[in-house]
Amino acid sequence: MLIVSDLEVRYGAIVAVQQLSLTVEEGELVALIGANGAGKTTTMSAIAGAQKVAAGTVTFLGHPVQNRPSEEIARRGVAMVPEDRGIFASLTVEQNLRLGAYLRKDAKALQADYDSVFQRFPILKQRINQGAGTLSGGEQQQLAIARALLSRPKLLMLDEPSLGLSPTLVDRIFELVAELHRDGTTILLVEQNVSRTLAVADRAYLLTTGRLAASGTPDELSRDVDIAAAYMGGRVAPGGPLAGGV
Repeated sequence: MLIVSDLEVRYGAIVAVQQLSLTVEEGELVALIGANGAGKTTTMSAIAGAQKVAAGTVTFLGHPVQNRPSEEIARRGVAMVPEDRGIFASLTVEQNLRLGAYLRKDAKALQADYDSVFQRFPILKQRINQGAGTLSGGEQQQLAIARALLSRPKLLMLDEPSLGLSPTLVDRIFELVAELHRDGTTILLVEQNVSRTLAVADRAYLLTTGRLAASGTPDELSRDVDIAAAYMGGRVAPGGPLAGGV
């Protein structure tokens, strides 16, 4: 479904991501993990068309999409929930949700999707006429994910969905991610909570300073790579345990 080959992204003279290659197959939940500044969000933004690609290719469903407009990539079926959630605070919950469905023309199916969203996120139905800016952090995250789902994405990209949430809400977000995966949604997940992420992912890519350091199934990474060292800025050595606090 998604093939990223030798990706390079720059911020001026600074190379943020270099020679990064990864794949996401239909129905997979693939995670990008790594310390702050490792290039995870930059990679996701480049896939979504929000960040210019300096070199390499991004292919989605057989079409090259690197440096194409974000709207075109969204039309092809890529939806991204950014780290800051991207909620329009001055609009109501309903208006935010309608923005997620603005490309949809199938009114009957869309109504069914609204019903599904409200079943999955009942708090949004209760807050339907409330200003999005008045929602709690957890409610805003639910709104951001619901809005993305209303576009019927072929690939859902989630950037730090548990960031800044209470432990109870973090539990709910990871339960939600697992539910979406079980329902067949293809997901690319960026998360700092490594242990929880590896518990739900099919495969993961470990990034350090913009480069791919390791990849594999959660079991392979936990067994073969010192992930804790990577988060502390050290060399990614084989054979290290996954630290529970990472």
